[in-house]
Amino acid sequence: MLAAGPLPARADGSSLTTVAERSGFLRTGRYEEVIALCAAFAKAWPQSVRCIDFGTSPEGRPMKALVVSASGALDAASARQRGLPVVLIQGGIHAGEIDGKDAGFLALRELLQGKAGKGTLDKLVWVFVPVFSVDGHERFAAWNRPNQRGPEEMGFRTTAQGYNLNRDYLKADAPEMQAMLKLIDQWDPLVEVDLHVTDGAKFEHDVSIQVEPVHAGDAALREAGRAWRDAVIDDLARQGSLPLPYYPSFTVDDDPSSGFEDGVPPPRFSHGYFWLRNRMGMLVETHSWKTYPVRVQVTRNAVVSVLQQVALHGRQWLQVARQADARARMLAGKPVPLAYAAGPESRTVDFRGYEYTRTLSEVSGALMTRYNEDKPQLWKIPLRDHVQPSLSVAAPAGGYLIPAAHAGWVSEKLRLHGIDFRVLPAQTAVAVQTFRATEATPAAQSSEGHQRMTVKGEWKPDTRDIGAGAVFVPIAQPKSRLLMSILEPLAPDSLLAWGEFNNAFERKEYMEAYVAEDVAREMLKDPAVKASFEQRLKADAAFARDPAARLDFFYRLHSAWDERNNLYPVMRVATVPR
Repeated sequence: MLAAGPLPARADGSSLTTVAERSGFLRTGRYEEVIALCAAFAKAWPQSVRCIDFGTSPEGRPMKALVVSASGALDAASARQRGLPVVLIQGGIHAGEIDGKDAGFLALRELLQGKAGKGTLDKLVWVFVPVFSVDGHERFAAWNRPNQRGPEEMGFRTTAQGYNLNRDYLKADAPEMQAMLKLIDQWDPLVEVDLHVTDGAKFEHDVSIQVEPVHAGDAALREAGRAWRDAVIDDLARQGSLPLPYYPSFTVDDDPSSGFEDGVPPPRFSHGYFWLRNRMGMLVETHSWKTYPVRVQVTRNAVVSVLQQVALHGRQWLQVARQADARARMLAGKPVPLAYAAGPESRTVDFRGYEYTRTLSEVSGALMTRYNEDKPQLWKIPLRDHVQPSLSVAAPAGGYLIPAAHAGWVSEKLRLHGIDFRVLPAQTAVAVQTFRATEATPAAQSSEGHQRMTVKGEWKPDTRDIGAGAVFVPIAQPKSRLLMSILEPLAPDSLLAWGEFNNAFERKEYMEAYVAEDVAREMLKDPAVKASFEQRLKADAAFARDPAARLDFFYRLHSAWDERNNLYPVMRVATVPR
């Protein structure tokens, strides 16, 4: 285990030390410190550091990033021209979990001073975002994270507008996320690292390292992702950590005996997003019950290890990523996994926890777990980590068509994600596939300001007229998996799943009962309609007892029925339109 004592503040370069260092890692600085340090590092190392603004928060704060490279490639064009891998490391996406900010500045200074990772910065470009949720960072208070040991005060989990940025990567509602996606599109990082602190139980392990692609995505890139993850875990273990390759959240809340399960997060999360771009994402989670000095040291070690591994292997991994881009252009008509889950199989793992009891609480009335941190205990518990696709969808042969009515706002989402599309002229009788929901179930509660929607249904052949201004999105492009995750109706974080198309699944027009009575009597003159109605009455007792359902039977057969009801307003095509 790493020692729990404070890291030493540096006697040299005092203008480049943080409030955290100077306080013995009891406190963390306010956002004004990030602004000052960004400028100070650029001034101290003008040939190796550039301080940039990549956005403005809703409360008017500049979103700062440091671009770092000893190669002199301090802009995206130069990085591409020189074939340098780009590493994006972000802290403070949850601003209460602020280890990444202080650890990143510490690692940055040591690397620039040659006290860590000599030669590392010659072989890559590091884009460091100390604090992503800058407004959330300034909602500063003690106990914003009551299950976290230090610092004395910290920021808050959400933005000023109430968004959880680590649920926003795909839907991109927040202005902060929109700025981040533009930064990502500009730099096209080979790897992204998101620095967090866990919630959860008490145990000895101090950090988890999760990477995708490992279970998901391009096969060759999965090998690179696994090599990267394992190398960082090995580096941390050599430095005294007890790293884990899975997130240590119990399968049954508060019950250690239930064990853990691994998986692939949906693309609302950072490391569930980048594999869809054929790039690699890492989630670093230090353990909230370790003290702040320990957590910052572990995070600093992880940052240095990530950069060293990319310096060693980045050019090779970059080639693999570009080959994955080429393979992603060829997915037309093939089954593409869009969601994953751990199977029922489990294996027993040794896990370093503490002695615990589970007793009935007089407060909550539930069984509660209490840990004795003076008595380490080796737990033998199940881990389900046989992760397989749980949803696969055949990619369209040509691509997607978005009607003009929705083309404007959907195009903006696609543009944020760097997805190619083009606007079409009017066309008639186009052979398409349409998706009509057989069931559409809105969530009972809102999530991130959305009423999520779950649908059942399938794509079926159809013919439609396409008005001028519709958008065609080809499947033959590097981000084809990301495109499918956005537009496939069954994908877990699609625009449909986030409730962006809920109007399509809401009935808007009705036939009044006195009108429907007359319509029904007229329609019953048709023997086929009469036979169908009578069969339904016999077969469905609930239908027979429901006057409204009986009248609705006839309305749905009438020409007044809304043909677009439950019709997803995005189509698929087999050929590339002219």
